[in-house]
Amino acid sequence: MNLHSLHNLYVLELHTVYDAEQQIIKALPKMADAASSAELKKAFQTHRDETQLHINRLEEIFEMHGESPKSSKCPGIEGIIKEGNELLKAHADTAVRDAALISAAQRVEHFEIALYGCLRTWAEQLGFERAAQVLQTTLREEEEADRLLTSIAQSRVNIEAAHHGA
Repeated sequence: MNLHSLHNLYVLELHTVYDAEQQIIKALPKMADAASSAELKKAFQTHRDETQLHINRLEEIFEMHGESPKSSKCPGIEGIIKEGNELLKAHADTAVRDAALISAAQRVEHFEIALYGCLRTWAEQLGFERAAQVLQTTLREEEEADRLLTSIAQSRVNIEAAHHGA
């Protein structure tokens, strides 16, 4: 790994987020299947479609930079997804399982928000204005997904989960 410049770091992290999105797109259908809340299922299904757009945008950015999109293993997202899978294996009331799914999904979103925020800023610093705009679009979508999960949790899921087993 050669990190002698911000450009090298930027390209490395583009490959890392590309792998993260590949892992996420595989995990989202499992999360949708495990959700009991129709609203949460729909949120996961919608975000799966958005994730495919994110992958397409990253491929566009790679093309802008004359790079081939390839995955650079993202152990951070792998660990977050693994934790989420462990929660799904636990015996839980459906509302409590939905609360756990939201927690796992928000960990993913926060990871992506941090990474896309850095990438956007680095693209700006490096003078890659078009790439920065594309990254900003994805960043906004990740932030919106996080807000939607919070809304679902606060308006329904957490309330139902709090009443079970109490």
